Amino acid sequence: MKIIKRIIIIVLVIIIFIGAIITYKGYSLYKQALDEISVKDKVTEIKSKENYTKLEDMPEFYLNSVVAVEDHRFYKHGAIDLIAIGRAIFTNIKSFELKEGGSTITQQLAKNIYFTQEKTALRKISEIFMAFEIEKNCEKDEILELYLNTSYFGSGCYCVKDAAKVYFDKDPIDMDKYESSLLAGIPNAPSVYAPNKNPELASQRQRQVLEKMVKYEYITEEEKEQILNSR
Repeated sequence: MKIIKRIIIIVLVIIIFIGAIITYKGYSLYKQALDEISVKDKVTEIKSKENYTKLEDMPEFYLNSVVAVEDHRFYKHGAIDLIAIGRAIFTNIKSFELKEGGSTITQQLAKNIYFTQEKTALRKISEIFMAFEIEKNCEKDEILELYLNTSYFGSGCYCVKDAAKVYFDKDPIDMDKYESSLLAGIPNAPSVYAPNKNPELASQRQRQVLEKMVKYEYITEEEKEQILNSR
């Protein structure tokens, strides 16, 4: 029994030690990125781009679609969502693979503007530190606005305006509910859900978006079916 306890203690010490190293390296990567350009300057740089689109120039339905499918508690939590992280850890342990990340929209923005899309523990830690820095400097609406102007939508589109033009030949504000819900699902996996490349998969993802909107009471089941059948 004593041997088992010692083994458990040793394993826990090793895990804590490795975690400490990863956290330190993640913090160092965050500091390095921040030293290169501050959040304030980065935001100014992004907003100066020609195709930058403000929230008021996007349909409310589209914004609700994004929040519902990406981070439904966005306006209720801070830089990270402990509930989502706990759920992701449970799912990953259960499946023995990194299926969920539990990232908030703020964390995704941090990844978009400062880090790579690579899924590693080191990048995840640095992303968390940066998310807190972003929340310290920006309001929630501004964070959502920045996220939609820095996300990749496939087909060479790196902002919502480009995506609306390429996929629908419209400005974002002119998108209807069908188009809005279709576009909201793309950034999760742009190469998979781009409607001009994989229309069937894009439609499946769109249904998931609308089901989330029903779940979080943005729309009713009847409205969901009406939107899906509007094409």
